[in-house]
Amino acid sequence: MKQSCKKGKIQIFAQYSAITIVFVLLQTSLVFSQQTADTSKEDRWNFHYQNTIIYQYHPDFKSSVSGTNSLVASEKATLSISATAFLGVRLWKYAAAYYNAEVTGGSGFSQTRGVAGFPNGEVYRVSNANPNGSHARYYIRQLFPLSNDRQMLPDGINQVQAKMPTSYLSLTLGKFSVLDFFDNNKYAHDPRNQFYNWALMGNGAWDYPANTKGYTFGGVAELVKPQWAIRYCMVMVPKVANGPDMDKDIRHSNANALEFEHKYTLGSQSGTFRVIGFYNNARMGNYKDALTYAKTTGNISHAIDSVNKRGSNKYGIGVNVDQTLSENVGFFFRASINDGRNETWAFTEIDRAISFGIQVNGQKWKRNSDKLGVAFLANGLSKDHRNYMAAGGYGFIIGDGTLKYEPEMIAEVYYSINLHNTPFFISPDYQFIMNPGYDKERGPVHAFGLRAHAEF
Repeated sequence: MKQSCKKGKIQIFAQYSAITIVFVLLQTSLVFSQQTADTSKEDRWNFHYQNTIIYQYHPDFKSSVSGTNSLVASEKATLSISATAFLGVRLWKYAAAYYNAEVTGGSGFSQTRGVAGFPNGEVYRVSNANPNGSHARYYIRQLFPLSNDRQMLPDGINQVQAKMPTSYLSLTLGKFSVLDFFDNNKYAHDPRNQFYNWALMGNGAWDYPANTKGYTFGGVAELVKPQWAIRYCMVMVPKVANGPDMDKDIRHSNANALEFEHKYTLGSQSGTFRVIGFYNNARMGNYKDALTYAKTTGNISHAIDSVNKRGSNKYGIGVNVDQTLSENVGFFFRASINDGRNETWAFTEIDRAISFGIQVNGQKWKRNSDKLGVAFLANGLSKDHRNYMAAGGYGFIIGDGTLKYEPEMIAEVYYSINLHNTPFFISPDYQFIMNPGYDKERGPVHAFGLRAHAEF
């Protein structure tokens, strides 16, 4: 048995190594080819790549209670991998199509359970040690000019270099992540090169619609002006909570978000303010109904699954600010809340959230491409949600079989080290987690991480 387990680990490691070697060779060749790229001309197509590997470990911690969805107090280190090929093609004037092929594998702590603000945003809610491929994104985007002014849109990931109007309407249709368009933040948005924690990718209380890998199908409409923008989306939600398949009955099951964005200056420093409202429809179970059902049947563990019904909804609001403080220092802040009556359906079990932090550029110590980030998070549950968990209920992320409630508090610090002006970065990370899963009977947890990332 031990030999079989060891052999399996060797095979997985070999798969990771082979994939990484291919990526490194491909990245190196394309980096050299891009050195002669002309940034003054429009491109017909582009190709980008990213490869991220995250290793995480936590020492044993205090755990006087434990349930099905608890963070395991004593477990082995985890490893996750993601690699994405980004292909963009300009179709006709102001229109482009994008396709992303992605390989993911590995796992998070305790099969990605036990912490609402989970410490690895790369694993989402799937823990499959063997690397597997998927069609992550495929969508088309059409712009409709509203001004005669034009500017060169630079080459980037899912962005073909082209002259574009400064004011426009746009329509995007296909498969994508809603975080590609909404709840952006200059300093806290991407676990591949910023903070690891997935509650720092966006507003934690937004149960943002996605399958278990973070993607959905639908449309996004945007009105963009030089200093402000309004965007709206209507997309699909999973058939079941935390499900991989999306509900095609979009008339009754859908998710909507409306965001306003304003760019401003404070003194001589730039900033962006965003406010987002969200409204989801799905077959969610109601926490109060689940408690009533449990009193009648004597079964609380998954009572929420027995009271799922069409027409349930979840709504809320979030604010999001990024602010430059100086040439090398930036600040971010987010706060969000949802109604908390019905079960979490797609993202994570947070009903109230506040996060803030800073990023410092390494130019201060003559490391121009390095950066240091420090963040603090506070996550909470609604009264109905915590009552359900305290009675022994389970969600798909958390559940100790009981609950002595306290807000989940997290602090994170990372340092991104650029390797000799190449597209390669190494980022050590530390997270301090108080009350994991909102249970003061557990923790604190010290999570240590090391991330290797390459992008071009």
